Amino acid sequence: MSGIYIHIPFCKQACHYCDFHFSTSLKKKEEMVLALAKEIQMRKNEPGNEKVETIYFGGGTPSILSVTEIQFLIDTVYENFEVVENPEITLEANPDDLSFQSDEGNVSSAKHPIKDLKEIGINRLSIGIQSFFEEDLKLMNRAHNAEEAKKCLETATQYFDNITIDLIYGIPGMTNERWLENIETALSFGIPHISSYALTVEPKTALDSFIKKGTIQAPKDEVANEHFHLLVNRLQEAGFIHYELSNFGKPNYFSKNNSAYWLGKKYIGIGPSAHSYDGRNRSWNLANNTLYIKFIQENKRPSEAETLSTIDRYNEYIMTGLRTIWGVSLERVEREFGTKFSEYLNRQSQKFIEQGYLEIVIPGEAGKILKTTPKGKFLTDGIASDLFLLNLE
Repeated sequence: MSGIYIHIPFCKQACHYCDFHFSTSLKKKEEMVLALAKEIQMRKNEPGNEKVETIYFGGGTPSILSVTEIQFLIDTVYENFEVVENPEITLEANPDDLSFQSDEGNVSSAKHPIKDLKEIGINRLSIGIQSFFEEDLKLMNRAHNAEEAKKCLETATQYFDNITIDLIYGIPGMTNERWLENIETALSFGIPHISSYALTVEPKTALDSFIKKGTIQAPKDEVANEHFHLLVNRLQEAGFIHYELSNFGKPNYFSKNNSAYWLGKKYIGIGPSAHSYDGRNRSWNLANNTLYIKFIQENKRPSEAETLSTIDRYNEYIMTGLRTIWGVSLERVEREFGTKFSEYLNRQSQKFIEQGYLEIVIPGEAGKILKTTPKGKFLTDGIASDLFLLNLE
């Protein structure tokens, strides 16, 4: 088994671009923590004899919980599951939640939440920086400011070796120079992992509304494309490996949690809106905090499930495989899905190979691997959708 994902559905305020499930009301926080612990207990038999390798606190904003509440949930996992000796335990956090100022205005390491998190077993921090520029943070309605972002990293790097930060590119008004300065600022802290995403406009978000009203300019694909290639080139120069479309890590610092998703390993999702996967079936909890708590209190799991068809599993493998450095194994497609799938993939991929967006490589004993080229990386999701199979007729 890969791991356990725990969804913390609370945030201080709503970012303008976000469409994840969360609430800005903390009235039910204590009830939610107890419900999360109870769901962990209810699902203790799901992995069978398999051990938990990763524990991931996502959200929402997990750092909105107290250190005591986070420790309680970690302890509950250990009490109900067999966990490997050195699991990767990640906490997503916002800079403002990791900041502590003493009366003198100096960081107090004795009381600092970052130190406390380290002491309870968190060994990987995922910090939502997004940008080091004030105007970008205000546009996105982030809860922290640029100074907090830098101070947070100054302290975090004293206690944590394994840190990843999020950066967003393609923001309206962001020049290439400002984007490169963002990257250089991140590199100056010695961060070993960076996740970076283009600003996207999701339906029914505040950003979507502002763009429709003309208050904010819509992001431009050509700008995002330029920023993406600047990012790839600079991070590769700095020794990062571009191991997934949006993820860059120094050797030995790839996210074990996320890599497991992309490689099709099993995982259990705890909390409202969290998804689970057992290799054949996918399930998801309802995205409603009040109903989630009610169901769990009644010893019921508030979820829906589906059994993935062969076509579903093939399409997922194409999507996740092309996004990673591991690519799509043509031998695996033939072995797991059959000749019709293999022949279809060969036909559909040919035009992208001719256009220089895809290539077939033979990395040793792994056999032939279909991968995106540097030219095709930014177009990965669109290419993958063209390789999807809709039916076998």
